[in-house]
Amino acid sequence: MTFPAAPSYGKASLSDLPGSILAAMGVPGAVDTLGMEPADRVCLFLVDGLGAELLRVYPDAAPFLSGCLDRMLTAGFPSSTPVSLASLGTGATPGGHGMIGIRVAVPGEGRLLDCLRWTAPGPPVDPEVWQPAETVYQRLASAGIDPVYIGPGMFENSGLTRAVYRGTRFVPADAPDERVDRVLEELRASRAHITVYLGDVDLAGHFFGLGSPEWRAQMAVADQMARRMAEGLPPGSSLIVTADHGMVDAPYRVDLDERADLREGVALIGGDGRARHVYTVEGAARDVLDVWRAALEGRAWVVSREEAVGAGWFGPVVRDEWLGRIGDVVAVAYGDLHLVASRSEPLESTLIGVHGSLTPDEQNVPLIEVSAR
Repeated sequence: MTFPAAPSYGKASLSDLPGSILAAMGVPGAVDTLGMEPADRVCLFLVDGLGAELLRVYPDAAPFLSGCLDRMLTAGFPSSTPVSLASLGTGATPGGHGMIGIRVAVPGEGRLLDCLRWTAPGPPVDPEVWQPAETVYQRLASAGIDPVYIGPGMFENSGLTRAVYRGTRFVPADAPDERVDRVLEELRASRAHITVYLGDVDLAGHFFGLGSPEWRAQMAVADQMARRMAEGLPPGSSLIVTADHGMVDAPYRVDLDERADLREGVALIGGDGRARHVYTVEGAARDVLDVWRAALEGRAWVVSREEAVGAGWFGPVVRDEWLGRIGDVVAVAYGDLHLVASRSEPLESTLIGVHGSLTPDEQNVPLIEVSAR
């Protein structure tokens, strides 16, 4: 089997961005892999679902951002929100921070943790144990820089926030204009590293599809937010715009809940519709791999855990303690395939726009830098 290229870890991936920003802000020991402009104050604008290829295909939907696009990063694998947020929050690859999918097995416990909602059957999972690495925000605070997160108030005490945003000063702001106002206030008030989040582009893509009027409306909101922040930057500050992943429309569905052949020997199915972690019963991994590979030939890369790790999909190194979180079999869709589970994941199975795979449309995210001198 020919493996797709691994994300550009160590060269131009989301996990390289935090260290580069810290170096640009003068934090001792940080390495500027990406060649960022020096800045006393930085705002990182994270637009969920804003793939670089979407800015190329739909430049009229976000003219300011499209006009500024000159560099790209890769998201990491899987190209999903909790994975990317952890990479941005720690500067580590998925194999380093252990957030390796949306739904992943709690090793040895026969249950899945939903890393977005931070829910799992049985006893709660401690976010600080699940993702124990020091965050870049804790490093910033130690260097005398105020780490600020601006986003919807509903996220303030969530498990995912505790796992990946530890050390930030949370500033709740629900409306997009309110978020921009808070960003500009914080940039003027102190030496700060500000992360501001917008999730509506992603939501519109999921439920209405790429290029839809609803999606274009949210792209326009993101574009206007970026323009306002860029125009309001005080001297010595930078605006950096990126995303956690891109997105594709995937209308061809294989329903895993209706396929007895794809359930044989399978204990749990995690991941998401474009990157499935398949956890097998003892002794069944080889047979499950063969069946899934034959059933999805020409539509998905289906590999063993060892092959996925060896190909560098999760980074150059995967810590031993994270290996049990990776499926015995990993199925990565390409083209228009969506691996749905209509009974166990009814909402997710209705989505139009999806992401998670290793395709350029899902991997490539913008790196836009605007500096005020």
